[in-house]
Amino acid sequence: MKYFPIKGTNLNVSNIVMGNMRLTQLSLSEVEHLIRTSMDEGINFFDHADIYGGGKCEELFADAIQMNSSIREKMILQSKCGINTKDNMYDFSKEHILKSVDGILKRLKTDYLDILLLHRPDPLMEPEEIAEAFDELHNSGKVHYFGVSNFNPMQIELLQKYISHKLVVNQLQLSVTHTPMIDSGVAINMHHDQSINRDSSILEYCRLHDITVQAWSPFQNGFFQGPFLGDLEKFPKLNELIDQLAEKYEVTNTAIATAWITRHPANIQVVLGTTKAQRIQDACAGSDIPLTRKEWYDIYKAAGNIIP
Repeated sequence: MKYFPIKGTNLNVSNIVMGNMRLTQLSLSEVEHLIRTSMDEGINFFDHADIYGGGKCEELFADAIQMNSSIREKMILQSKCGINTKDNMYDFSKEHILKSVDGILKRLKTDYLDILLLHRPDPLMEPEEIAEAFDELHNSGKVHYFGVSNFNPMQIELLQKYISHKLVVNQLQLSVTHTPMIDSGVAINMHHDQSINRDSSILEYCRLHDITVQAWSPFQNGFFQGPFLGDLEKFPKLNELIDQLAEKYEVTNTAIATAWITRHPANIQVVLGTTKAQRIQDACAGSDIPLTRKEWYDIYKAAGNIIP
């Protein structure tokens, strides 16, 4: 397992993250097995959100491992807030953020979060109000560090102007078959769909500002259009190449799909959303596979992208 420090923090993190969005699909014993497998593989970073399972996922997580101080010390816990599912809207008000964190801590049975992320940008956000919430959470010891999820550079700049705490994480969608944050930089200034800058060069921005990128849905095609691994109808060349590389490195196709992301010099964390222990083990095998430059580009091209 590869580890690296998140800049601006004292956290040394695994580049593979256990995501906990689907825990309600499992029994308590299955959740425990999933968490134990993750820890045995070297994962020390666990990602949550207050909306996952309506909060039930956080409860299951804590109950499954019988959360206590000795276990808590071995974990880096991150959760997200800011989505109001009841009214189908986003809410970055101070009241909502503070209330959300109290609920998260209660469900996770812990006194603090290592990192709190704002889940999706709220067009009505008032940065001064968010700053007050962050100060209160940090001063009380409830949250050590802060970040965002699905934010573009200007949204981060606007927020960072007012808050005193450096934003250290941005969680974004990235997989071999969902690469907008890479595409426009490769095919810049061309009359081609790949040249469209859909996210204001967020990857380069995060690297310039020492913000760790976390890749969610690392095995999904687009916005929940299904996994690309094994999809021979849509991605025959990609799967053929990934299978060849899996044989070369003596791992599974999941490991190669993971390695394509971890090979990037930005030190991207890969957030797994699986409910299968074997898939976690397979992905962890891709934590530090030394894909060559040619192999990385060959995978990118096999996914349907051009190299001008």
